[in-house]
Amino acid sequence: MFPAGFSGNRSAMKRLFDIVASLGGLVVLGWLIVLLAVLVRRDSAGPGLFRQERVGRNGVPFTCLKLRTMRIDTVSAASHDTPASAVTALGARLRRWKLDELPQLWNVLKGEMSFVGPRPCLLIQRELIEERRRRGVLALRPGITGLAQVQGIDMRDPVRLAEIDARYGASRSFLGDLALILRTVAGGGQGDRVAS
Repeated sequence: MFPAGFSGNRSAMKRLFDIVASLGGLVVLGWLIVLLAVLVRRDSAGPGLFRQERVGRNGVPFTCLKLRTMRIDTVSAASHDTPASAVTALGARLRRWKLDELPQLWNVLKGEMSFVGPRPCLLIQRELIEERRRRGVLALRPGITGLAQVQGIDMRDPVRLAEIDARYGASRSFLGDLALILRTVAGGGQGDRVAS
């Protein structure tokens, strides 16, 4: 049994960490984000940044930022449903090193995302949205990385994915989040896999 206010204190600590770390990340890595965005534009036609509506906390949509990794004529779909041929050569490298997620530091600073949480899905992923709703997962801020990503869970299985997301929600802790961040930086898991 947790003491009164424990959950609120835990959430406040998580949000404080998100603000400080995302602001620090933008200050330190801002130049890299700009450089990579320029390289993306030079590598293939289209903008350096990719903006896409995703499902946020409590099911409220928000604009998720990423470095563009796909050709501009690619039909909007979840990354694991996108053929490898749609991903640019530079985009594949950015995904491999998870550098395409760097602009999401801005989403974290704004409070639309957290460093750790369920990965934000597209509005068209209705089955996953419903499975997450049933399990209370939508009450969480979506994250840049999450438990499902470091475990390499098949992103095409919405039930299994929602179960892992719910498990994270039930057992999340500040130290646990730090461990997931370190595992992500160290290359743990496969992230959002792309179908070949």
